[in-house]
Amino acid sequence: MPQAVIVDVVRTPSGRGKPRGALSAVHPIDLAAHVLSALLERSGLESRQVDDVLMGCVSQVGDQAMNIARHAVLAAGFDESVPAATIDRQCGSSQQAAHFAAQGVIAGAYDIVIAAGVESMSRVPLGSSRVGGTKAPGLVHRYPEGLVNQGVSAELIAQKWGFSREELDAYSAESHRRAADAWSRGAFDSQVVPVLADSEAVGFDETVRPGTTVESLAGLKPAFRTDELAARFPELDWRITAGSSSPLTDAASAVLIMSEEKAAELGLTPRARFHSFAVVGDDPIMMLTGPIPATRRILERSGLSIGDLDAYEVNEAFASVPLAWQHDLDADPARLNPWGGAIALGHAVGASGTRLLGTLVAHLEATGGRYGLQTMCEGGGMANATIIERL
Repeated sequence: MPQAVIVDVVRTPSGRGKPRGALSAVHPIDLAAHVLSALLERSGLESRQVDDVLMGCVSQVGDQAMNIARHAVLAAGFDESVPAATIDRQCGSSQQAAHFAAQGVIAGAYDIVIAAGVESMSRVPLGSSRVGGTKAPGLVHRYPEGLVNQGVSAELIAQKWGFSREELDAYSAESHRRAADAWSRGAFDSQVVPVLADSEAVGFDETVRPGTTVESLAGLKPAFRTDELAARFPELDWRITAGSSSPLTDAASAVLIMSEEKAAELGLTPRARFHSFAVVGDDPIMMLTGPIPATRRILERSGLSIGDLDAYEVNEAFASVPLAWQHDLDADPARLNPWGGAIALGHAVGASGTRLLGTLVAHLEATGGRYGLQTMCEGGGMANATIIERL
């Protein structure tokens, strides 16, 4: 059976996903094309050698409509013979793209494939593609009180696990500290490809705030409380703020995946291999707890224990998510998002999966670690999990 290996991973910097954010002037097709071109340039491949491009994108409307993956392939100057598909598994869209890509290699359907992701949340606001989608009669019949937004789910997790406002703020401040430290040491230099925006080169994550402290976060108000939601969930005391949430973000990322045999034939050195995969569904109201059963499933499938893993990238959609995961898995906090997470580095939802993968590969290389886990919560109550092995 072929081994699926990671040859390279690149990403753009993270721009704030709002008007006048650092990357807001860049069309998402061009953002995605930028990382696709960078992978070819760095590997020395010709585009027609790529069997397929699989790209995650959540809000597939407006500038991101009509199979943005194909448009990005064309904008990147790839040969017209290269196909592409756009995938939506909510926040795990590009992680799922990497799963499909690697599984295609293992099955013998691909020799070389690119998994990628993109989201311009400044140009296509989060939720733009959701209009009316949760009002279907069958869904309303099953959940008559209605589904909730992810901020409410984050609050429900904080309440159930008993995380105080101070604990949430402390975790969030530490995410910024770790990310700022990683940037200062050049930890991201090998994966970040600067983007030209408004005639200026953007090469740093705009979302990182080095001066963030627990004291500065303490002044923020709860972000998701409304009178209607407070009446529906009277048990909540509303402790999730903008500071303990991942920011709206513009970014793209991509990973070059191929069979081990093809890499050897081309004289390319694999950086890691895909070891195990898992994907689960979970409670759509609590919604963001999926990484916990996803991790348990992948550990069972892989034969590894949590102690065998040298690093875990657990997406920081909200501070309560990795904290609950850490609690239930009895995981080492020093190995959890060691270079900071989405609270600091941004969460361009369609691009986050392959962004986390790149961070994980680079961290294992920098520290000499062998195994790494990536998992992330997803809208609708799902989660993907991936274990990679550094080569």
